[in-house]
Amino acid sequence: MRKTFALTQEGRHRDRVLEAVKHEIRKYLKRERRRELPEGVDFLDFDCRFGATKEAAEVVHLSALMGQLDAVAREGGEQAYVELLAKPGVRRVRPIGTSDEADHPAQSSDAPDDLAPDAERPAS
Repeated sequence: MRKTFALTQEGRHRDRVLEAVKHEIRKYLKRERRRELPEGVDFLDFDCRFGATKEAAEVVHLSALMGQLDAVAREGGEQAYVELLAKPGVRRVRPIGTSDEADHPAQSSDAPDDLAPDAERPAS
């Protein structure tokens, strides 16, 4: 999908136009993800570019796309260019010897193991 979306329309509130643009982008992503995957492909990944115009578009991560769209709308932009190109994605196997706990972002080395509310904790 390569498209320049108008963020203003005569007779429609800007917020409703923005929601319609987001809906169209999400609908496209769902439709692409429903397609049958080629042999040897685990999932579809997307290359994303976003900007106020096609010439000013920069590479962004798919998860940041809606936030970028909101930012352009907040600044009063009249249009936004979105480019989403599907590409094959293959999951990588973790190397042997790495633990799942070491990679988990919620784990902290200085956090106590027991977090029971009644447990007495030493004063720091």
